[in-house]
Amino acid sequence: MEASIAESFRNGTVFVTGSTGFLGKILIEKLLRSCSMKNIALLVRSKKGLDSSQRVADICNQSIFDRLRIEKPDFMTKIKIIDGDLEQSSLGLSPIDHDWLIENVNFVFHCAATIKFNEPLPLALRINIQGTENLLELATKMNTLKGFVHVSTAYSHCPKSEINEQFYPVSISAKELKNLIKRDENTQKLAKYIYTFTKALTENVISTNENKLPISIFRPSIIGCTKSEPEPGWVDNMNGVSGIIAPLIVGVLRTIQLSKDKMADIVPVDYTVNTLISVMWDTVNRHRDGDKKNKEPKIYNYVSSVESSICWDKIIEYIFETYQQVPPLESMWFMFFICSANRWVVNILRFFLHRIPGALVDLSFIIRGKNPKMLKIYKKVENMSDLLKHFTTNEWKFDNSNTRELWSSLSQEDRKTFWFGFEEFDWKSYIKCTVFGIRKHILHEDLSNMTRALSKNRKLFWLHLLCIFLIICTVFQVYWMFMT
Repeated sequence: MEASIAESFRNGTVFVTGSTGFLGKILIEKLLRSCSMKNIALLVRSKKGLDSSQRVADICNQSIFDRLRIEKPDFMTKIKIIDGDLEQSSLGLSPIDHDWLIENVNFVFHCAATIKFNEPLPLALRINIQGTENLLELATKMNTLKGFVHVSTAYSHCPKSEINEQFYPVSISAKELKNLIKRDENTQKLAKYIYTFTKALTENVISTNENKLPISIFRPSIIGCTKSEPEPGWVDNMNGVSGIIAPLIVGVLRTIQLSKDKMADIVPVDYTVNTLISVMWDTVNRHRDGDKKNKEPKIYNYVSSVESSICWDKIIEYIFETYQQVPPLESMWFMFFICSANRWVVNILRFFLHRIPGALVDLSFIIRGKNPKMLKIYKKVENMSDLLKHFTTNEWKFDNSNTRELWSSLSQEDRKTFWFGFEEFDWKSYIKCTVFGIRKHILHEDLSNMTRALSKNRKLFWLHLLCIFLIICTVFQVYWMFMT
């Protein structure tokens, strides 16, 4: 009989890369809270004047670890900090850390990656591809390795409209790409979206499984805030959906290239982590017998659109409903939003809804002796939305047979602890949770300011209507002048 998910990690040592990222934080919190491990080793590099120990201490002081502090107050004793860098040869490990990892690690979660769509290709190659190769090389030396899970993305092959749980051929190999960059040849036309492109190449590297590792590939779609664990609505970044919702509810974003009738594929980060841990459990079980190590690595697409689809129009509707209940106090304008799939329409709308208002606000700043900033803000917001437009104007048909098979194999107890199913998923509740989470964790506003926020929002609403009335009057006046 197979052990439960939590039991499979008992007295084991887990090695995690990307622990300082959005997914990584939830992963280590969940592992420490729900699994009785011996150690969890975190690969962390020094950054911005902080060494690896200081960075981990700062992360563990965040509110996301409040529940863990109550349930497992001694959790820090299980964390071992490994100072290293994926970009460096041998991960930049000290001889002591290198030997410790080889002797002790049983499970590897490779979550680290640069997720920027416009990252310079040489840098993305070093982190996403070379970093994975460096980690795979280390994993081959681990004496008691039971499982290795590489986190990719459901959009690794986004030029395809239908994505199955399989490997696909790529236009260029990782080795060929490295040679092109070494020769300083132009690589700009190779890929439009650097993140997904490098993830596809990395999958290609893993597909051969030359080192015969017990390895799987995990492909989540767009990762959103937590649904319930360890607290509802937790989010700490402006990537993905939060990068649209945050500027939308503060009245900055008023138009975006988006197809309302297309499906959005969003997965809560806590559900994603539960799936990731379950994939590790399944990987260990599949490779327990030595003769299975030669098999092709298994791929798990983790998506919501198969069991519980939702289109962008419903998401926008739910955002607006929640916004009316809890508008941010720092809103610049009443929430007003026009979207179109046509880029020329969006460009025209941007001129009238972004550029002109932004220029007027900047002019008022200059008159008052302040530095203008609105046009810069709009440029940043528009650049961000442009990077997402491929994913807001298209939809994909995903196959998730392996993930559904994994879900069906879980015991009732494991499902309770590591829930990730989308049966009867309440999207309205989740979008509401997302808006509340952005308000709290991104905009840093709590509900104590609600009276003032609602009062301000009513004023912004009437000001918004006044502006529409004045614009209509101006248009009619101009029309009348030309017609008479």
